[in-house]
Amino acid sequence: MRARLSLAALAVIAGVLFSHQLVPAAQAGRSPGPNTTTLDDQVELAVTVYNSDIALVRDVRNLQLPQGRSDLQFMDIAATVNPATVHFRSLTEPSRISVLEQNYEYDLLDPEKLLHKYVGRDVTLVRTREESGAMHEEIVKARLLSDNGAPVWRIGSEIVTGLRPDHMRFAELPDNLYTHPTLIWTLDNTGGARHRVEASYLAGKLSWNADYVLTVARDDKAADLDGWVTLTNGSGTSFRNAKLQLVAGDLNRVRPQALNGMMEALRRSDVAAAPAMAQEAFSDYHLYTLARKTTINNSETKQVSMLAGTGVPVQKRYVVDGQAFYYRNVQHPGAPLKDVVQVYYQFKNEEQAGLGMPMPAGTVRVYQADSKGGVQFVGEDRIDHTPKDETLKLKIGNAFDVVCERNQIDFEKIAANVYEVEYEVTLRNHKAVPITVEVNEPIGGSWKMLRSSHEWTKTAAWAGQFQVPVAADAASVLKYRVRVTY
Repeated sequence: MRARLSLAALAVIAGVLFSHQLVPAAQAGRSPGPNTTTLDDQVELAVTVYNSDIALVRDVRNLQLPQGRSDLQFMDIAATVNPATVHFRSLTEPSRISVLEQNYEYDLLDPEKLLHKYVGRDVTLVRTREESGAMHEEIVKARLLSDNGAPVWRIGSEIVTGLRPDHMRFAELPDNLYTHPTLIWTLDNTGGARHRVEASYLAGKLSWNADYVLTVARDDKAADLDGWVTLTNGSGTSFRNAKLQLVAGDLNRVRPQALNGMMEALRRSDVAAAPAMAQEAFSDYHLYTLARKTTINNSETKQVSMLAGTGVPVQKRYVVDGQAFYYRNVQHPGAPLKDVVQVYYQFKNEEQAGLGMPMPAGTVRVYQADSKGGVQFVGEDRIDHTPKDETLKLKIGNAFDVVCERNQIDFEKIAANVYEVEYEVTLRNHKAVPITVEVNEPIGGSWKMLRSSHEWTKTAAWAGQFQVPVAADAASVLKYRVRVTY
């Protein structure tokens, strides 16, 4: 008998090396017991996602709990849960349920861990081979002696290494290995058997950001704005039929006490539903609430409509920003310096323009209609958190058909530390329509404008701004002279 077993083992060992695959037996799954709760018990779920890669999860379930002390396995939680932030309570009888101990089990089931847990136990090794056109299984019982880098088996009276069966069968799932991240509470129940309980916690790898699409009309006078929330879930679990809220703002996570206070406030918040995504001021942040429930699957990127504006008045701006050191051209003395002409779209986030909702930071992608009626991408820019009634300025690129050249045409010393300098800025417009170029010039020291060919404004102690109209397919020259005292 022992010899036959050894021959069977040798038949397996002598086979060609084949892949190592671990397959639990069909009965190996952990079946929920009386003190285990899964998503089947869930009656309410709320997820509040911050734009700093964390989320607050509020999970409410109906449970049957025994009297006295017992352990409760709370399954189907986010794999990225922060155990230090977990809060558990009974909503039915808060004073009759107390938590004596909490454990977070994250030693999750995978083939390598399952094999390692079976050191010192018997495993069924199976190899499939073809004989006479039919598939046959060779089955051998083996004792796993060690699993340090590679398994060491005892088969009959022999010690075997290098054995690679087609698959392995395990009698059961070890108690200290879990198929899902699990919170285990030791509870003391002095109340009734039926409870509605709430577990809330912070989880990582849940994030959101705002994305906007600005579609500008052909005449550059008006645009439609659509705002989207892009939500990414990498938490290791899905959130089905959840109330979704988003917090926009720069959250300070250095002080955990402040964050815990915010968790409690968000647990109690109940924002009324609205036809679109509603928002409200919350602390020094803004809280956005989706009017309907939604499902956020694991490893999913979801987009939800946040705002929409139609016919928003826009202004197209051409801007030249002078450089701090442009007094001479080092490479080509006497030749003017070229500056790029930047192109901006500007609009105001106000109610009368069809907007007026605080806009979270995000990327605005700008499209414009072409001559054939299609829509083309013309640039993008990132905005910061923008309250209502503030102006947004989007840089979409540099003008192709507008050229700027500057030259310092005079420099004269008037007295000690007093100088007069004169500049010439030439703007050439090769477009078929007239434009106005905003020229921003840095001027150091204490200065006084002596003369200028165009209207100007002192925009800062060290800067002046000029508005220079340029006709279609024409040029304009800005000249100004300043007296500077250093």
